Amino acid sequence: MIFGKFFGAMRAQLNKLANLFWEADPIAQMQYEYDMAVEQLKEGRLGLEQYRGLVERVGRQVKEGEAAVAKLTAQAKAYLKSGDRETAATFALQLTKARATLEENKQQLAMHEGAYGNNLKKIQFANKKLVEVKDKISKYDADLKMSSAEAEVAKLTQSFNMDVTTDFGQLEDVIQRKIDTNRGKARVASDLSNEGIDHIAAEEKMEKSMADDALKDLEVELGMRAPETTPVMQASKDLGPAEEAAPAKERPAKETEKA
Repeated sequence: MIFGKFFGAMRAQLNKLANLFWEADPIAQMQYEYDMAVEQLKEGRLGLEQYRGLVERVGRQVKEGEAAVAKLTAQAKAYLKSGDRETAATFALQLTKARATLEENKQQLAMHEGAYGNNLKKIQFANKKLVEVKDKISKYDADLKMSSAEAEVAKLTQSFNMDVTTDFGQLEDVIQRKIDTNRGKARVASDLSNEGIDHIAAEEKMEKSMADDALKDLEVELGMRAPETTPVMQASKDLGPAEEAAPAKERPAKETEKA
């Protein structure tokens, strides 16, 4: 009773272990079973070839028996025609034995031919089934790999979801915050670069005006340009009739320059 329970428990554990291996890689198990069946089929084919040799040997014995019967029949008839009944009787006895042997060999040949034909059909059927099993193994292997790939793609698709609750979503938020920070730094730098531009522009304008005045003074000094009179005339208009004679005094100077 105790040993029975012990062996039962051991059998259950071994069965569990076998199921574990089967479920771990069913394609490999199918391939193993297929290889075993192929080996058995090879052994069966070898046995069939040997059996066919027996059939061929019995068939040859049948042909030899038929030839012996034909020869003994002809000899018996020849001795009967020649009147030698004693010798004809000897050949007739041999003919009877030869016919019995021939009949037995024919029965053996029929039996062996039938057995060979049945075994041949079984092996042919098994070979056909093995071809189908091989195709199924290839198909199952491809389907299993494809379904596994589809499962991985579905898992990756879920992982790549840019939701804030996923790792990728959180990483995307970190990246966006870094981008915003960098853009903020660039904007601050741009705003700071415009500071004092108006002052610089005004100073540059003043320097340009001073340069123009210096150039005009140089041209007057070199005699390349007459002194500007427009400001004086404007001043005389502002002062009234008492100072209108000033332009008349400047005319001789202009005429002198022309002379």
